[in-house]
Amino acid sequence: MAKKIILDCDPGHDDALAMTMAVASLKIDLLAVTTSAGNQTPDKTLNNAMRMLTLLHREDIPVAQGNRAPLVKPLETAPEVHGKTGLDGADLPDPDFAVQDIPAIELIAKTLRASTGPVTLVVTGPMTNAALFLRVYPDLAREKIDQIVFMGGAMGLGNWRPSVEFNIFVDPEAAKIVLNFGIPLVMAPLNVTHQAQIMKDEIAAIKEIDNPVGQAFYGLLSFFEQYHENPKWGFKGAPLHDPCTIAWLIDPTMFTTDRMNVDVETQGDLTRGETVCDYYQLTGKPVNTEVMLGIDRSRFIKLVMDSLKSFD
Repeated sequence: MAKKIILDCDPGHDDALAMTMAVASLKIDLLAVTTSAGNQTPDKTLNNAMRMLTLLHREDIPVAQGNRAPLVKPLETAPEVHGKTGLDGADLPDPDFAVQDIPAIELIAKTLRASTGPVTLVVTGPMTNAALFLRVYPDLAREKIDQIVFMGGAMGLGNWRPSVEFNIFVDPEAAKIVLNFGIPLVMAPLNVTHQAQIMKDEIAAIKEIDNPVGQAFYGLLSFFEQYHENPKWGFKGAPLHDPCTIAWLIDPTMFTTDRMNVDVETQGDLTRGETVCDYYQLTGKPVNTEVMLGIDRSRFIKLVMDSLKSFD
């Protein structure tokens, strides 16, 4: 049976690709989309989610806007990565359906209550909405959410501060709530997403996919790749962070993982937002997270390509 998921995201080029892969896959049943502030401001990420679903002809999927700011700290966004709109690089259609008139946590609750089976919550942006939902509806979460699969954090890496990944950086207090709630977790950290690079020649090949979705992603990924050309990163292409969550749900055998306790530092002057991954079980804290550490890149890229071709 297809895995039922709710996607909480902040589109963002890689969020948009994750959404597209979820829609394309027969193994995924995308029940709802909620949006957070992160890659861009809240109104832009909401608009981007709705533009993407319009492009994908999935206006039937309900969308709700989440919290407009992190729980504690001021919002910081990433226009240098994703552009002024958050999805620069393609001329996407305007939304042709209405946003739900309830906040994100209420749409999550409504969707879970209506589901006849367990639901996976996929978080590809800051964890603000997930944390608020867990605090407001803890019993419903434990009853209906079988796991939370998220892109965020790292083991000893950082892309926004020396040891801090962007999604966790934006709202570390929310991430700490989610990681310590007790629902099973699967983490796609920078350690694996930096391996999940799409190369320039592979982006060029997307140009040959003769459907509107493929053409849009040729432009989107061409824009996204430009930021990652900076030699400080040492990339040969552009890391596709958020799609790793959907790829894991579709085919977990393309990943290697390890189980460990993961927590979040919220007090350190230099490390606020760092995910502390207890690889050697030194703290004695219970294992709470399956952490992706390796990926078969060729199989991952084939899945990306096949997803885009499926819209022919």
